[in-house]
Amino acid sequence: MKRHLLTFAVLLTLAIPASAQRSFNVYGIGFYNLENLFDTCHDVGKNDYEYLPDGANKWNKLKYERKLHNMAYALADMGTDKLPIGCAVIGVSEVENANALSDLVAQPELKQRGFKFAHIEGPDRRGVDCALLYNPQLFTVRDVVLHPYVQELEQDSAYYTRGFLEVSGILADEPLTIIVCHWPSRFSGSFYRESAGRQVRVIKDSIMHADHKMKVIVMGDMNDDPQNASMAKELGAKPKLEDVKKGDMFNPWWKILDSGTGTLAYDGSWNLFDQIVMSHNLVDKKDKKDYRELTYYQCQIQRRDYLLQNEGKYKGSPKRTTASGVWLDGYSDHLPTIVYLIKEKK
Repeated sequence: MKRHLLTFAVLLTLAIPASAQRSFNVYGIGFYNLENLFDTCHDVGKNDYEYLPDGANKWNKLKYERKLHNMAYALADMGTDKLPIGCAVIGVSEVENANALSDLVAQPELKQRGFKFAHIEGPDRRGVDCALLYNPQLFTVRDVVLHPYVQELEQDSAYYTRGFLEVSGILADEPLTIIVCHWPSRFSGSFYRESAGRQVRVIKDSIMHADHKMKVIVMGDMNDDPQNASMAKELGAKPKLEDVKKGDMFNPWWKILDSGTGTLAYDGSWNLFDQIVMSHNLVDKKDKKDYRELTYYQCQIQRRDYLLQNEGKYKGSPKRTTASGVWLDGYSDHLPTIVYLIKEKK
């Protein structure tokens, strides 16, 4: 497919006056926690035993292939209500290894768009990693780095967890770096996620100091909501455009959570852990939007009926792969999130 077929005129969709006689390219940037995309083979040194044929989940070829199909279907669907081509890049978490990623992008729904992946094996004891899926017709990868999570407390020095995957490249002829995260779980204290926020902010600041034109997106399952200290204070992700200053980030998800919806449900209420936040140079605070550079426009939780439980006690919650030891042939306990970036078409 030629590049000119991937452009998208959005005069009406984006409510820009037709009299302006302008057209725009729009790019979807997504994130999805795939909830334990494990293959059926043991990785030496990893605690993946529950996802083996004789493990607790009886994880066999049939279940693995269904999981791959379901994940590929949902990933390919992300952003398609606005962009027929779907997302340009999608960060993912809870993927076991490169083998599972290779099997994932080989699924027909992703293969037909030519999706590739960026990934570095991490030290997580359970064996789950972050990765970035990307459409090479839209995003060109230049470099991939895995920054380790550094334990700030000496007594935790022997505990290894997921790092921060930095993927730099070119989108819409502009330099863009994406940092994909999966911060420590809620079973850990807030300190550990706040530590993650501090570390990612240092990485982001270093990237932008080295290249003042670089735009940065931080995404992932943060295991915290937008207003929690890890995001609001340590990462510096602000809820209002007018409050975003140089060095800050913009977090568009505050209002969505405040409206009562999120990406995962627990005990009858929603959290919004799956966030995509942007550096200050990706947001336009001017009254007259020019969009001559790549700029944030909208955000969206991808809510589809097939992603949700349609009956029973958990009706309306994300439909998981397995719950209480029962295989549901579902998708994930999280919903996908997307931000849309816009740039005037030359």
